Amino acid sequence: MIDEEYRRQNRAAWDRLSDGSQFAHRATDEECLDPIKTLDGRGWLPKSVAGMDVLCLASGGGWQSILYAAAGARVTVVDLSEGMLSLDEREAARRRLSVKTIHASMDDLSMLEDQSFDIVHQPVSTCYVPDLLRVYSEIARVCRDGGVYISQHKQPTSAQITHRNERNHFVIGIEYYHEGPLPRTEDTSYRERGAVEYLHRWDELVGGLCRSGFVIEDLREPRRADPKAPVEHFGYRGRFIPPYVRMKARRLPRTTQPEPRTPQIWIP
Repeated sequence: MIDEEYRRQNRAAWDRLSDGSQFAHRATDEECLDPIKTLDGRGWLPKSVAGMDVLCLASGGGWQSILYAAAGARVTVVDLSEGMLSLDEREAARRRLSVKTIHASMDDLSMLEDQSFDIVHQPVSTCYVPDLLRVYSEIARVCRDGGVYISQHKQPTSAQITHRNERNHFVIGIEYYHEGPLPRTEDTSYRERGAVEYLHRWDELVGGLCRSGFVIEDLREPRRADPKAPVEHFGYRGRFIPPYVRMKARRLPRTTQPEPRTPQIWIP
């Protein structure tokens, strides 16, 4: 699938999802009263982000960008879906907040300058691009030395599940080294309708991040298990397969070449 095709399909899918879906949850008045607490239940963010440059990457929808702006940050939100970005724009205007929106794909941030952000915050979205290392490379470029990158991803095993058998056991029906778009599956618990998704292995998710110039400071698996959920519910599946991984990483200082030393001439 060529670049423009996966982008076109995902753009259309998320434009549809921007119309009243669970992913179009806008920040509430209560959440905006303490935006850092709302954004960060793990203590990964500074106590204050006022005056910081924040990139909300692939996170349109009127939630994350609004909370950062309410906390005093200079916010740029990049998203492939114009429908999702329109929610940020409308909500920012309603609250009289300043949010810059850019319609672009997460794997091409060429419109952004090098070392221009203190924080890059990305919800689950890397599954929609084939080349994760390309995304990481772009984030490493725009992130300042010592900057924080907070991200959440779909775990590879979760992407490998195809269905439940007659005993309600989950079947891993997709190979770990599968290449290309994921096939359609009977189990759609953690799939977005109409979107093109890709499986990214741990070597890419964690190793690729380290090789791109980041050091991982924390890693969590959000709990999505519900012991009371029926078997067809995503909460039941979450009892057996963790769907997500959440990481906090910090941009390492860029290495600079030492200036050539001028030869010293000894004069008696």
